[in-house]
Amino acid sequence: MTLVVQKYGGSSLANAERIRVVADRIRRKHAEGNEVVVVVSAMGDSTDDLIALAHSVNPEPDRREMDMLLSTGETVSATLVAMALDAQQCPVVSLTGPQLGIQTDRSHSRALIVDINTDRVHAELNRGRCVIVTGFQGVTDEGDVTTLGRGGSDTSAVALACALEAPRCEIFTDVDGVYTADPRLVPNARLLPEISYEEMLELAQRGARVVHARAVELGELYSVPIEVRSSFHERPGTLIHRGGAMETRKRVRGIAHDTDVAKITVAGIPDRPGIARSIFAPLAEAGINVDVIIQASSIEGLAEISFTVSRADFGSALEITNRVGQELSGRVESASNLAKVSIVGTGLQSTPGDAALMFSTMAERGVNIDMITTSDIRITCVIDATRVPEAVQALHDAFELES
Repeated sequence: MTLVVQKYGGSSLANAERIRVVADRIRRKHAEGNEVVVVVSAMGDSTDDLIALAHSVNPEPDRREMDMLLSTGETVSATLVAMALDAQQCPVVSLTGPQLGIQTDRSHSRALIVDINTDRVHAELNRGRCVIVTGFQGVTDEGDVTTLGRGGSDTSAVALACALEAPRCEIFTDVDGVYTADPRLVPNARLLPEISYEEMLELAQRGARVVHARAVELGELYSVPIEVRSSFHERPGTLIHRGGAMETRKRVRGIAHDTDVAKITVAGIPDRPGIARSIFAPLAEAGINVDVIIQASSIEGLAEISFTVSRADFGSALEITNRVGQELSGRVESASNLAKVSIVGTGLQSTPGDAALMFSTMAERGVNIDMITTSDIRITCVIDATRVPEAVQALHDAFELES
């Protein structure tokens, strides 16, 4: 008997008909003699609707109360899928994250999984039941409900697959798998049959929304392959695993983009030890994640530091930076109409021609590069957000990713 762990996204559960289709898929997998554990997201756009409702009654809702509210979306999905399976004569039980035993830290709205008690899951599987689990949520030692942040259901599913020692985790969504670029921007984008954890992690962190970065990290840590597939047909999707012969294929595997980017620059500040800490420590204390950081060379003893944050954090980050800038006698500049475009592939660092091709492609189309950052397998350019569609298509063509 094989243990199957699946996850279904909100678009796959958007209405009653889609829920029945998902339930039938689960039933058939169970009828084949498998033990089946399924993690579900909230239906459609229900999480966004709940967030809007919360802000309509309180512009700055408490994070604990937000977790209590938002966790209800996954509970609705889990119970409806269980009801649909019951109607199809399939033995089933639905469990919330706390009922199952998903323990997290106390970081409301961005909690990290600490431990998973699998006793309840094994007990239900031994009774012959399918187990439907709410994604995105867990519980603290004090019994408070927490959520894992946007995309957290992916993390819940892979974490469960790791804890249960499943052979793989199947993530069902509204796309066929991982493409060489967003097919909404690049019509000739190609479906990748497989990709390494490392490459997928970079794509996810740089804007690819197919699977959450934390889920990929867990899969790599515990060597659990992740298959991303469409819930609307039976064709295979993309397998995320340790990868094959890296040297025999193209270096650049995909193009990622992220339009959720704002930049803050602090200029004319003293160039001395501790200056960077004075800027970034207050941001960290406020729970603001900083991405690209660039410090310019000192001129006449003065430095310039630029960094990017998400647009959601832009207002708070700018307020904090303005305060710090005044204390340091510097000036603060900002821009919120930016985006990141990245090329990703194993071996980029040892192939200088890839960087040259990326920069020349942008230059030929008159796309100005505001910031550049690199890793062993990634080159990222910060550009004007309005140029993203053109830049992504041009880079996809330049690196011949359609073939």
